[in-house]
Amino acid sequence: MGRIEELCALVDPCASFADVGCDHGYVSRHVLKSGKCGNVLITDISAKCLAKAEKLLAEYIEAGKCRAVCCDGLAGVPTDTEQVLIAGMGGEEIIKILSEGFIPQKFILQPMKNADKLRKFLLDCGCKLTYDGIFRDEKFYFVIKGERAGGKQDYSPAELAFGRDSIGGAVLKEYAAIELKKSEAHLAGCANAVRREEILKEIELFKEILQ
Repeated sequence: MGRIEELCALVDPCASFADVGCDHGYVSRHVLKSGKCGNVLITDISAKCLAKAEKLLAEYIEAGKCRAVCCDGLAGVPTDTEQVLIAGMGGEEIIKILSEGFIPQKFILQPMKNADKLRKFLLDCGCKLTYDGIFRDEKFYFVIKGERAGGKQDYSPAELAFGRDSIGGAVLKEYAAIELKKSEAHLAGCANAVRREEILKEIELFKEILQ
């Protein structure tokens, strides 16, 4: 499956759904078309990007099943929204959005980088991660699905770095093999002692995954 299809497959039937930073609105179209939810909110900080999604979802907006709001992060999203998708942003940016807004009842998060930092943030907040894996659509993508309450999960260093449901899978091993070569190349050209220590830890984790 492609990236959009992977994200769509993770969406559960719900009473209300918000697509934050919706871009073209493809996931929201799937949610509406499939009948998973008839109360969808699409948001984006860019009015230009939001207009693309509004065009794609025009029939649903006209029918009152979808509403568009131009806002920053979760500013325009009701706190009682049952399920929220935030995809295509950096992990630190998603942390900022959640910290300045709220952690949704249920969430699907697809960070483009720093997935480990986002994962730790969620676990520290007591969230329950119901799916925490990786997939490939030309590039590798980590995706985290969870709930605001019911956490207290203990993660190993490898699980924290790569996601519990990624461990042991062929996609993660493929990812680790590629990243191991990059890390070894970086180590060879790195003179900074602190950074070398960080790279060595990365190499150790990649080797653990490959064993």
